[in-house]
Amino acid sequence: MVLNPQKGEILVFNKPYKWTSFDLVSKVRGTFKARLGVKKLKVGHAGTLDPLATGVLLVCTGKATKMVDELQSHTKEYVATLKLGATTPSFDRETEEDGTYPTEHITRELIEKILQQFKGEIMQVPPVYSAVRVDGKRAYDFARKGKEVELKAKPLVIDEIELMNCDLENSQIVIRVVCSKGTYIRALARDIGKALDSGAYLTDLCRTRIGRYVLSDCIDIQHLDEWLDQYTIETIQ
Repeated sequence: MVLNPQKGEILVFNKPYKWTSFDLVSKVRGTFKARLGVKKLKVGHAGTLDPLATGVLLVCTGKATKMVDELQSHTKEYVATLKLGATTPSFDRETEEDGTYPTEHITRELIEKILQQFKGEIMQVPPVYSAVRVDGKRAYDFARKGKEVELKAKPLVIDEIELMNCDLENSQIVIRVVCSKGTYIRALARDIGKALDSGAYLTDLCRTRIGRYVLSDCIDIQHLDEWLDQYTIETIQ
């Protein structure tokens, strides 16, 4: 089996918890540069994942980096765990809880009914703790300095949304979401909490698919060298 990173490869990784997408790209770039004995190699990723998320991350090398825009426009699937009855400023575990809300009125039937309200084309306001640009800076730069920033709602499409697990005793649900590019699952958690007349935030997130690339296809970045040992690494001709 042959790989030619300079000519271009699309590699599918399972991004580890607390790694940034850039951390993973940097590791891939460094490993291939060392194997090829070159000083430069183009490497990019399609569809950023937050550090606290795991799952499918596509990494393109060499001439395949031209495909990044096309790849990240593909439909994505996520499995998300939400805590009900509380909120955080970042809509996930990056920040501490800043509010608690009643959950006694929430039933499985209510949750399933509310989830269906998010199916189809919806408008979503991105999280302030996000990479959305505002006046040339990332929104999270303002948020982490305690500055207020107003973000505009953007259209997106949720093709499928389903309740996979409902643990009301511990105020926790697990949902599966199939959605378009640009969907923030953290923001979806926020909006589900509001629709339930309560609060909610993301406690766990795994991207299980991008287009035809699924979790079972993924390479473990921690064992990249062993995986590469199966291949002959060629230089561009």
